[in-house]
Amino acid sequence: MLSLEINIVNVKTTMLGWRNLLHEARKHMFNIFPYSCLISPPLQTCISCPTYKLFFLSQVLSVSVWETMEDSTEEDIESLIEGMAYIPGHFHLELNLNGEPNGPVTLRHRDTQLKRESLRAELEAETGRLQYAVRNMLGLLAFHVDELETAEEAFHSICKEDPENLNAWANLGYVYERLGREQEEGECMERVAALMGPEMGENQTDCRLRVARCLAEQAYAHPNDVELERDEELRERLTSALMLYNRALDNGEELIPIEEKRSWYFKMATIYIRLDGIVRDSKDIDLARLNYFNKGLKLLTETLKSDNTHLKALAWCYIGLMLERTEEFSTVPMSVHDCGFSGSDPLTCYGSAIKLATDDAFILNRLANVFFLSGKLEMATGICNMALSVLTDAELNWQAYCTRAKLSVTTYAKDLDKAKCGQGGIPDRQILNEARADLERVLAVRPCLRTHMELGQVYYYMGVDALQESLLVDEMAINQALVSLSKALQCPLGSTISKLQLLRGRCLLLKGEEQNAIDCFRKALELEPPSVQDTTVLRCLLQAILVSFTQSGNDTSQVIIQLEDCLKQAEERYGANIVQTELKALCRAHTDEVTELSKDLVRKGRLEVVRKLLKSVQPQGKKFLQGRSMSI
Repeated sequence: MLSLEINIVNVKTTMLGWRNLLHEARKHMFNIFPYSCLISPPLQTCISCPTYKLFFLSQVLSVSVWETMEDSTEEDIESLIEGMAYIPGHFHLELNLNGEPNGPVTLRHRDTQLKRESLRAELEAETGRLQYAVRNMLGLLAFHVDELETAEEAFHSICKEDPENLNAWANLGYVYERLGREQEEGECMERVAALMGPEMGENQTDCRLRVARCLAEQAYAHPNDVELERDEELRERLTSALMLYNRALDNGEELIPIEEKRSWYFKMATIYIRLDGIVRDSKDIDLARLNYFNKGLKLLTETLKSDNTHLKALAWCYIGLMLERTEEFSTVPMSVHDCGFSGSDPLTCYGSAIKLATDDAFILNRLANVFFLSGKLEMATGICNMALSVLTDAELNWQAYCTRAKLSVTTYAKDLDKAKCGQGGIPDRQILNEARADLERVLAVRPCLRTHMELGQVYYYMGVDALQESLLVDEMAINQALVSLSKALQCPLGSTISKLQLLRGRCLLLKGEEQNAIDCFRKALELEPPSVQDTTVLRCLLQAILVSFTQSGNDTSQVIIQLEDCLKQAEERYGANIVQTELKALCRAHTDEVTELSKDLVRKGRLEVVRKLLKSVQPQGKKFLQGRSMSI
C-alpha cells in the first residue's frame, strides 16, 4: 500500500505549469484507466466510478505526487482517494443520478426533470445558505439532462455570490472539462486547491468552515437522488445524508453560525422522521425506531430556538406529528421527557405552528402540505382557507388553490372507498365542483402538466357512477376529462407520466373504446418505474382485455395475443405470484366472462393461459390432475 502525502498545488502556479501538471497526471493515469474514460466519457456513464475522482486528483495534486505513482495500481489510487477527508463537488457522490439508469433512459430523464421542478419549489423556501445546496443540486440535475450551459450558469452564479463555495467551484470545473474549455477548467481547480489547503499563515478556521459547508451541501443531495422507490435504497441515502451532516457539524463545530446550524438540525430531523416512517412496520419496532425518534425530536427542539419563523412553524408541526406517534411505542420515548413535552397535546403543537404562520400565506401553504401528506385532510383544508384569506390572488397564491383542490379530490375518493365498503353514504359531488373551480382559477394564470392532470381526475369522477366506476353517467364530463388529459400530454414530460396514461385509459374504456384503452394501459405499464410493485395498471389492463374479448364476437385471435403478451410482460415485471393474485381477482369479479374466455382459449389450443387461469382459482395446497381431457 502506498503511503502518499497530498500536496496541494500552489495557487500561484502558472497556466503553463498547470497544463503540464494535468498532462503528467493523465499520462500516469492512462496506464490504469482508458484514456477515453478520462477525456470524454459519455454522459450516461457512471461518474461516481473513479472517473470524476481521478479527474479531481489530476487537478489538485502536485506533479511530485503523481511521479511517485507511475507504477501504482488501481487499488493504490483508490486508497489515496479513500484517505482524503473529503472531495469537493457532487459528481463523485454515490447517487443513482451519477450512474446508469435502472430502467429506460427516458424514465431517468423524466424523473430528473420532475426532481428539478420539485427543487425549484424548494428553493423558494430557502433564504439562508442552504439555498446553495439546492442550487448545486439543480446544476447537477441540469448536467444530467445534457443542459451543460444551464449547469454552468447554476454553478457560476454560486461562485459569484459565495466565492468560497468548494462544491460550486469543483462542479464548475468539471462542467468546463466537459465543454473543452481548458483554461477556465484550470482556473476553477486552482481555486478549489487554494480553498482546500490554505497557505501557511492563513486562517485555518475559515478552511474548517468551508469544509463543513461543503459536506452539508453534499448531505442535502442524497435524499434528493432519483430512483428511490424502494425503501432499502431510500434508507441508504437518508443514512448517508445523516453521516455527512454529522461530519459537517464535527468539522465546523462552534464556527458554524447558529442559525445556519439550526437549519441543518431541521433537515436532519426530517430525515429521522422519514427513517422512522420506513421502519415503523418492522418486527423490531421499538429497537429500530427509538433511536430515530429520540434524535429527531431533540433536533426539532433545538430548531424551535431559531429566529426563522418558517423553521419554527414547521418544527412545531413536526413535533406534533411525532408526539402522536408515541402511542406506537411500548413505552414513551425518553426524548419526550428530556425535551419537556411530557403530557403535551399534539394539537397544542399544531396550534403553535399555525399561530406563528397566521399572516404568512407562504408558511401556511407549507404547513397545509405537511398536514396533507400526513393524512390530516380537514386540518390541511382549514389552513388552505387561512392562506387564501391572507392572499386570494390566484397568480400570487396558486399553491393554496392547488392544494385545496387536491384535498377535495382526495377527500372525495376516501369517502367513495368508505361508501363501497358500506361504511358511509355516497359523497357529495359538490366537493368535485369546488375542486374544479379551484383548478380553473390556477389554469387561468399558471397552466401546467400537474394541474391539467388533476382537472382530468375531477372530470373523471364527475363522469362515472359513484359506486361502480365501470358505469358511465355523464359522457360530457368524460369528454372534458379527455380534453384536459390531452392538454397535459402536450406539456413537457406529459407523454412520460404513467398515471396520465392510466386515467386516459379508464376514460376511453368508459366510452367503449376498448382497444384505445388497452393501448393506454400498456403504455402506462411501460412507464412504471421498474421497482414499483403497484398493480393498478395491470388490473385495469386485464379488465380492458376481458371487455374487449366479450365485444369481439367470433374474431378473438387479436385479443388472445394481447392477453398472452400482457401476462408475459407482467410476469417479467412483477413475478408469477403477483400475476396469479391479479388473475384470481379477475376471475372472482368476472366469473362468467372468464369462463367464456377459457373455453375460447381451449378451442384455440392456448392451454398455457388456461393453466394460469385455473391455477389462480385453485385452492392452496391442492393440485389439479393433469389429465388428457380438458374439454369444456
